[in-house]
Amino acid sequence: MKKILPVEELARDSRFVRARIEDAISDPRQAKVSERNTGSARLEPARPAAADRARQLMHGIFVGEIQALEGAGRTTFDFDDDEIPFQLKLDMARQCWDESRHCEISVKLSEHMGSEIGEFTEATFLYEAACAPDALLRLTGVNRALEGLAIDVFNTMKEFGDVSGDPVLAACEDWMLADEVTHVKMGSDWLRRLTENDPERRERALEFQRTVDKLFSLGGFRGETDENPIQLARKFREMAGFSTEEIDDLSEVATEAQEEARAAADALHGVASGD
Repeated sequence: MKKILPVEELARDSRFVRARIEDAISDPRQAKVSERNTGSARLEPARPAAADRARQLMHGIFVGEIQALEGAGRTTFDFDDDEIPFQLKLDMARQCWDESRHCEISVKLSEHMGSEIGEFTEATFLYEAACAPDALLRLTGVNRALEGLAIDVFNTMKEFGDVSGDPVLAACEDWMLADEVTHVKMGSDWLRRLTENDPERRERALEFQRTVDKLFSLGGFRGETDENPIQLARKFREMAGFSTEEIDDLSEVATEAQEEARAAADALHGVASGD
């Protein structure tokens, strides 16, 4: 079997439509916020497009779970025993078990919400981060950054299920949220253990995590203001091994991404209006 399997060789059937997340992020028309569109952007049942946004988010969760399963599975295979501890492989195997269950839950939730596989596109950046040649980068990029985002998303979806009166959605998201806290905690613990005597390597890994975190702030998608649809879940991130300083730094990264998106949207508006 090939090691470090490229994203182009992932198995998908005809229902899946690929989209490059880099294209969506670099397109200023995709900016989530601007000074001309202020006010709450949270996922709330009373908002006109709330149902469609929730279905799209659920589809994104589903494809993310597939890629998380593939990424954790690759880590158990891509590295020799002298490269990473066997216990780390066992943790990744346990994560595969969790992610496979999440895939099944997400498919059923999508059907419950009136959606289907392939209604929305699939971006593959999560799997690409899971293909880093350094196992430590995989842990920070996937288990701490992207699984950390999953904590924020699942918590937001759980709250949406609560306020919209959907106990099925709320219970399923709460169940998966508990697993995500465990996955992030594994990444936090192994980061410390693998870099206990190598602070420079730890800093390189954390810098990679910051890069992934900024990319997945998606121009204001995640943050701590009413302009952010997905809210940072501080309590659960603390349970997963994040320090207060790390969460504060992540909030600043989200704000930077939001300001950059606002500037891009304003520039596009200026071009369109001839200013």
